[in-house]
Amino acid sequence: TVDVVFLALHGEFGEDGQVQQLLEEVGVPYTGSDVRASRRAFSKSASKERFLQHDVPTPRHVVVHETEDASTIRRYAQSVGYPLVVKPDRQGSSLGVRWVRGPAELAEAVARSFRFDAFSVLEAAVVGSEWTVGLLDELTLPPIRIETPRGVFDYQAKYEDGSTRYRFAWPDQSPTAAAVVRVARAACDALGVQGLARVDLRVDRDGQPWVLEVNTIPGMTSHSLVPKAAEQAGLGLAGLCELALERSLRRAAVHRRSA
Repeated sequence: TVDVVFLALHGEFGEDGQVQQLLEEVGVPYTGSDVRASRRAFSKSASKERFLQHDVPTPRHVVVHETEDASTIRRYAQSVGYPLVVKPDRQGSSLGVRWVRGPAELAEAVARSFRFDAFSVLEAAVVGSEWTVGLLDELTLPPIRIETPRGVFDYQAKYEDGSTRYRFAWPDQSPTAAAVVRVARAACDALGVQGLARVDLRVDRDGQPWVLEVNTIPGMTSHSLVPKAAEQAGLGLAGLCELALERSLRRAAVHRRSA
């Protein structure tokens, strides 16, 4: 018998609700969000619709499909304004994400994004700082301000660029960090997220946080962002995993009693 499954699968089948659906069908508890929340969070456009419905600040955007012609996509981009960020609607690890400074860079960025998904999101770029917050239900890990000379925390900045720096900020010592945590938690509530999650945000020059996305299965290697924050909080990777498993087993017990 299986007591609980710790989910650490990324991308399609892992984060999009499919494996969660299979586990629910056989009655096996698992860590993280349920099927509906996982599906919502994996789609950036679906997430943004929920954010807007719940007054969670998120950059303006449009969604384009790979069948739309170049002139239509240019008009959509113009309606969003430059600079903007092009990203696949359903993808992780910042694959296919590109910062676009003007119309001359749009076609290449969109073509790259369409390699990863048939739908792409054209999102207004928030000029400012990059932040991320790890949460485990009501527990909030120390927010991280990410510094990269690339301007955007893309795949290269995450995995290849040694100049990327991570600065921890404590909400009780930083008004910006406190605002980031407040907005991050609102984003999770809007999507119905539970268990371990990571919220990625940008903070503009006026100090306003804007939610980019919520990751329902954040990276869990020793170099990933949430484990880095767990170390700062005194939990460590092992302690964080144990907590996630305990919370999942507790939810499963409550569900059995109420069934």
